[in-house]
Amino acid sequence: MIGKKKVLLVCSPYYKDITSNLIKGASDLLESNSIDYNVLNVPGALEIAPAIKLVLDKSLKNPFFDGFVALGCVIKGETYHFEVVANESSRALTDLSINYSIPIGNGILTVSDKDQAIKRSDPNQMNKGAGAALACLSLINIKNNIDYE
Repeated sequence: MIGKKKVLLVCSPYYKDITSNLIKGASDLLESNSIDYNVLNVPGALEIAPAIKLVLDKSLKNPFFDGFVALGCVIKGETYHFEVVANESSRALTDLSINYSIPIGNGILTVSDKDQAIKRSDPNQMNKGAGAALACLSLINIKNNIDYE
């Protein structure tokens, strides 16, 4: 893509207060770097990677976005479901990024309790949404500036 960069924030708002903070951190960072963005909500963390792939498939010849930021929160419960969702959502994002050479920042929190999620999503503390957006911008920069000769 030539011109202004554009990023898609793909979010699972299952925990709306947490995800809102992650979106705020990511959007503040993108805006401060003059990057345009859109937000796409999906039902859960496992749907983030498939949503990114659907967007990619729809825009193969003329990509809509330079990169993607995955945002969501998975809180450990009493069953094995936490491990499945945490591991598979992360694996799917990594596979997409590597197999299709797309910049993806992973801001899906995988935490033991809601207090950890609040701390990691707080825009005034260690906001992982901003961290994921920064990772995405770094990967976009690498992709656009590598000289293969």
